[in-house]
Amino acid sequence: KRRKAKAAAQRERKRMSELIYIASPYSHPDETVKRDRFDAVCEYAGHLMKLGHVVYSPIAHSHPIAMRSGLPTDWDYWKTFDHAMITRSTSLMVLMLPGWDESEGVKAEVQMAQALGIPIDYESGEVEA
Repeated sequence: KRRKAKAAAQRERKRMSELIYIASPYSHPDETVKRDRFDAVCEYAGHLMKLGHVVYSPIAHSHPIAMRSGLPTDWDYWKTFDHAMITRSTSLMVLMLPGWDESEGVKAEVQMAQALGIPIDYESGEVEA
């Protein structure tokens, strides 16, 4: 019984030491599109968290700060922050929202992860109810 508890604790520590970085498109001239992208990534991040994953989404985590503080929302401003988080991540998940394949930020995040040897997954973002 003690051995099972120890193995379970080790699995939990491993899972909690993993950090999934969620790359998703954000910038768009239409504010409604930006808001829809923010909502979609928040929903997906929440879904992963409910499954027990530790996640970081630069959109979900930084959008409210940018809005509240009047910070820029473009990739040039946030790339330093995002690079710092990617280097701490154990995997990068690309959320394939409309426009993901044209996003300057997503392309750069994928390149950073590739350069660091971080595994990359691509997800549709469909969340089952």
